[in-house]
Amino acid sequence: MALSQERSACLGLVVLLLLGAGMEDVVEGCSCHPSHPQQLFCSAEIVIRAKISGEKIVSPSNSSSPYMKMIQYEIKMIKMFKGFDRAKDIQYVYTPVFSSLCGVKLDSNNKAGYLLSGSMWSDGRISIGQCDLVETWDNLSLSQKKNLNYRYQMGCECRINTCYTVPCASTGENECLWTDWLLDNSLNGEQARQYACIRRSDTSCGWYRGGPPPEKDFLDMTDP
Repeated sequence: MALSQERSACLGLVVLLLLGAGMEDVVEGCSCHPSHPQQLFCSAEIVIRAKISGEKIVSPSNSSSPYMKMIQYEIKMIKMFKGFDRAKDIQYVYTPVFSSLCGVKLDSNNKAGYLLSGSMWSDGRISIGQCDLVETWDNLSLSQKKNLNYRYQMGCECRINTCYTVPCASTGENECLWTDWLLDNSLNGEQARQYACIRRSDTSCGWYRGGPPPEKDFLDMTDP
Protein backbone atom coordinates (compact mmCIF):
# COMPACT_ATOMS: atom_id res chain seq x y z
CA MET A 1 0.00 0.00 0.00
CA ALA A 2 2.96 2.33 -0.38
CA LEU A 3 2.40 5.55 -2.26
CA SER A 4 4.69 4.19 -4.96
CA GLN A 5 1.95 1.78 -5.95
CA GLU A 6 -0.10 2.79 -8.93
CA ARG A 7 -3.27 4.13 -7.37
CA SER A 8 -6.14 6.46 -8.16
CA ALA A 9 -9.68 5.84 -9.29
CA CYS A 10 -10.14 2.10 -9.91
CA LEU A 11 -10.01 1.40 -13.59
CA GLY A 12 -10.48 -2.30 -13.28
CA LEU A 13 -13.07 -3.92 -11.09
CA VAL A 14 -14.36 -6.47 -13.57
CA VAL A 15 -16.86 -9.09 -12.49
CA LEU A 16 -18.21 -11.54 -15.07
CA LEU A 17 -21.04 -13.75 -13.94
CA LEU A 18 -21.48 -16.78 -16.16
CA LEU A 19 -24.66 -18.53 -15.19
CA GLY A 20 -25.28 -21.98 -16.53
CA ALA A 21 -25.69 -25.52 -15.36
CA GLY A 22 -25.98 -24.20 -11.82
CA MET A 23 -22.42 -22.83 -11.88
CA GLU A 24 -21.20 -19.29 -11.29
CA ASP A 25 -17.71 -18.31 -12.39
CA VAL A 26 -16.24 -14.99 -11.39
CA VAL A 27 -13.35 -13.25 -13.06
CA GLU A 28 -12.06 -10.16 -11.28
CA GLY A 29 -9.11 -7.80 -11.17
CA CYS A 30 -8.01 -4.49 -9.68
CA SER A 31 -5.97 -1.93 -11.57
CA CYS A 32 -5.31 1.67 -10.57
CA HIS A 33 -4.08 4.57 -12.67
CA PRO A 34 -0.87 6.24 -11.34
CA SER A 35 -1.78 9.33 -9.31
CA HIS A 36 0.05 11.90 -7.23
CA PRO A 37 -1.11 11.88 -3.57
CA GLN A 38 -2.70 15.29 -4.13
CA GLN A 39 -4.85 13.90 -6.95
CA LEU A 40 -6.09 11.14 -4.65
CA PHE A 41 -6.83 13.69 -1.93
CA CYS A 42 -8.79 15.91 -4.31
CA SER A 43 -10.83 13.06 -5.79
CA ALA A 44 -11.75 11.61 -2.38
CA GLU A 45 -14.96 12.47 -0.54
CA ILE A 46 -13.49 11.64 2.87
CA VAL A 47 -9.86 11.94 4.09
CA ILE A 48 -9.06 11.12 7.73
CA ARG A 49 -6.31 10.04 10.06
CA ALA A 50 -7.37 7.08 12.19
CA LYS A 51 -6.27 4.09 14.21
CA ILE A 52 -7.62 0.62 13.45
CA SER A 53 -9.10 -0.97 16.56
CA GLY A 54 -10.86 -4.03 15.14
CA GLU A 55 -12.19 -5.85 12.09
CA LYS A 56 -14.82 -8.37 11.05
CA ILE A 57 -16.32 -9.81 7.88
CA VAL A 58 -19.82 -8.63 6.98
CA SER A 59 -22.15 -9.60 4.14
CA PRO A 60 -25.17 -7.89 2.57
CA SER A 61 -28.35 -9.44 3.95
CA ASN A 62 -29.67 -10.10 0.44
CA SER A 63 -26.59 -11.86 -0.95
CA SER A 64 -24.80 -15.12 -0.20
CA SER A 65 -22.00 -14.55 -2.71
CA PRO A 66 -18.52 -14.53 -1.12
CA TYR A 67 -17.56 -11.78 -3.57
CA MET A 68 -20.03 -9.42 -1.90
CA LYS A 69 -18.41 -9.81 1.51
CA MET A 70 -16.71 -6.77 3.00
CA ILE A 71 -14.19 -6.22 5.78
CA GLN A 72 -15.60 -3.81 8.33
CA TYR A 73 -12.76 -2.01 10.08
CA GLU A 74 -13.57 -0.38 13.38
CA ILE A 75 -11.60 2.84 13.68
CA LYS A 76 -10.85 5.61 16.14
CA MET A 77 -10.77 8.83 14.13
CA ILE A 78 -7.97 11.18 15.13
CA LYS A 79 -8.42 13.97 12.60
CA MET A 80 -10.52 14.77 9.54
CA PHE A 81 -8.84 16.54 6.61
CA LYS A 82 -11.72 16.43 4.14
CA GLY A 83 -15.39 15.58 4.30
CA PHE A 84 -16.60 17.87 7.08
CA ASP A 85 -19.82 18.42 5.14
CA ARG A 86 -20.37 14.67 4.67
CA ALA A 87 -19.65 13.12 8.07
CA LYS A 88 -18.93 14.23 11.61
CA ASP A 89 -17.88 11.03 13.32
CA ILE A 90 -16.73 7.90 11.51
CA GLN A 91 -16.60 4.61 13.42
CA TYR A 92 -16.24 2.13 10.57
CA VAL A 93 -14.76 1.90 7.07
CA TYR A 94 -15.42 -0.89 4.57
CA THR A 95 -13.34 -2.59 1.89
CA PRO A 96 -13.82 -5.71 -0.27
CA VAL A 97 -12.51 -8.95 1.25
CA PHE A 98 -10.59 -9.82 -1.92
CA SER A 99 -7.56 -7.78 -3.00
CA SER A 100 -8.48 -8.58 -6.60
CA LEU A 101 -11.59 -6.46 -6.02
CA CYS A 102 -9.39 -3.60 -4.75
CA GLY A 103 -9.74 -4.53 -1.10
CA VAL A 104 -7.03 -3.34 1.30
CA LYS A 105 -5.64 -5.15 4.32
CA LEU A 106 -5.04 -2.97 7.38
CA ASP A 107 -3.32 -3.91 10.64
CA SER A 108 -5.94 -4.12 13.37
CA ASN A 109 -3.80 -5.99 15.89
CA ASN A 110 -1.41 -3.21 16.84
CA LYS A 111 -3.87 -0.29 16.61
CA ALA A 112 -1.79 1.05 13.73
CA GLY A 113 -2.33 4.63 12.55
CA TYR A 114 -3.36 5.24 8.94
CA LEU A 115 -4.21 7.96 6.49
CA LEU A 116 -7.48 6.83 4.92
CA SER A 117 -9.35 8.30 1.97
CA GLY A 118 -12.43 7.01 0.25
CA SER A 119 -16.00 7.59 -0.82
CA MET A 120 -19.34 7.59 0.96
CA TRP A 121 -22.13 5.23 -0.05
CA SER A 122 -25.73 6.35 -0.17
CA ASP A 123 -26.33 4.70 3.21
CA GLY A 124 -23.55 6.75 4.82
CA ARG A 125 -20.91 4.02 5.00
CA ILE A 126 -17.32 4.85 4.00
CA SER A 127 -15.62 2.69 1.37
CA ILE A 128 -11.84 2.48 0.93
CA GLY A 129 -9.77 0.57 -1.63
CA GLN A 130 -6.38 0.10 -3.23
CA CYS A 131 -6.99 2.99 -5.60
CA ASP A 132 -7.53 5.43 -2.72
CA LEU A 133 -4.98 7.27 -0.60
CA VAL A 134 -4.44 4.59 2.07
CA GLU A 135 -1.10 4.70 3.85
CA THR A 136 0.38 4.06 7.28
CA TRP A 137 0.75 7.43 8.99
CA ASP A 138 4.40 6.87 9.90
CA ASN A 139 5.27 6.24 6.25
CA LEU A 140 4.18 9.73 5.18
CA SER A 141 6.78 12.47 4.86
CA LEU A 142 6.54 15.57 7.03
CA SER A 143 5.64 17.61 3.93
CA GLN A 144 2.81 15.25 3.04
CA LYS A 145 1.38 15.52 6.55
CA LYS A 146 1.47 19.32 6.32
CA ASN A 147 0.01 19.34 2.81
CA LEU A 148 -3.02 17.41 4.05
CA ASN A 149 -4.06 20.37 6.18
CA TYR A 150 -4.58 22.89 3.40
CA ARG A 151 -2.05 22.84 0.54
CA TYR A 152 -3.51 19.86 -1.32
CA GLN A 153 -6.95 21.45 -1.12
CA MET A 154 -5.55 24.76 -2.44
CA GLY A 155 -4.51 23.00 -5.63
CA CYS A 156 -7.58 20.90 -6.37
CA GLU A 157 -8.44 23.16 -9.30
CA CYS A 158 -5.01 22.51 -10.80
CA ARG A 159 -4.26 19.56 -13.05
CA ILE A 160 -1.32 17.22 -12.46
CA ASN A 161 -0.01 15.61 -15.63
CA THR A 162 2.14 12.48 -15.23
CA CYS A 163 5.22 12.41 -17.46
CA TYR A 164 6.21 8.95 -18.69
CA THR A 165 8.44 9.87 -21.63
CA VAL A 166 10.24 12.87 -23.04
CA PRO A 167 9.34 15.29 -24.37
CA CYS A 168 6.69 16.06 -21.76
CA ALA A 169 5.30 19.56 -22.06
CA SER A 170 2.64 21.44 -20.18
CA THR A 171 -0.61 21.98 -22.04
CA GLY A 172 -1.79 24.94 -19.98
CA GLU A 173 -1.03 27.31 -17.12
CA ASN A 174 -3.29 25.39 -14.74
CA GLU A 175 -1.07 22.31 -14.92
CA CYS A 176 1.89 20.85 -13.00
CA LEU A 177 4.12 18.25 -14.63
CA TRP A 178 4.78 15.23 -12.40
CA THR A 179 8.24 13.92 -13.36
CA ASP A 180 9.02 11.36 -10.63
CA TRP A 181 8.66 8.46 -13.04
CA LEU A 182 11.06 10.03 -15.54
CA LEU A 183 13.67 11.05 -12.97
CA ASP A 184 13.46 8.27 -10.40
CA ASN A 185 11.58 5.49 -12.18
CA SER A 186 9.24 5.65 -9.19
CA LEU A 187 5.84 7.09 -8.32
CA ASN A 188 7.03 7.81 -4.79
CA GLY A 189 9.78 10.27 -5.62
CA GLU A 190 10.58 13.82 -4.61
CA GLN A 191 7.50 15.48 -6.07
CA ALA A 192 5.14 12.91 -4.55
CA ARG A 193 6.67 13.13 -1.09
CA GLN A 194 7.64 16.79 -0.87
CA TYR A 195 5.53 18.91 -3.24
CA ALA A 196 1.99 20.13 -3.77
CA CYS A 197 0.63 21.69 -6.96
CA ILE A 198 -0.93 25.01 -5.93
CA ARG A 199 -2.78 27.75 -7.79
CA ARG A 200 -0.81 31.00 -7.79
CA SER A 201 -2.34 34.45 -7.43
CA ASP A 202 -2.19 34.92 -11.23
CA THR A 203 -4.37 31.75 -11.55
CA SER A 204 -1.50 29.67 -12.97
CA CYS A 205 -0.38 26.53 -11.12
CA GLY A 206 3.06 25.52 -9.89
CA TRP A 207 4.79 23.14 -7.52
CA TYR A 208 5.28 24.27 -3.95
CA ARG A 209 7.74 22.50 -1.68
CA GLY A 210 6.55 21.74 1.83
CA GLY A 211 7.93 23.94 4.57
CA PRO A 212 6.77 26.86 6.71
CA PRO A 213 3.45 28.38 5.54
CA PRO A 214 4.16 30.94 2.79
CA GLU A 215 3.89 34.60 3.78
CA LYS A 216 3.28 35.81 0.19
CA ASP A 217 1.72 34.39 -2.94
CA PHE A 218 3.48 31.86 -5.10
CA LEU A 219 4.51 34.08 -8.02
CA ASP A 220 8.22 33.45 -7.52
CA MET A 221 8.01 29.65 -7.29
CA THR A 222 9.72 27.51 -9.86
CA ASP A 223 9.11 23.90 -10.75
CA PRO A 224 11.65 21.43 -9.37
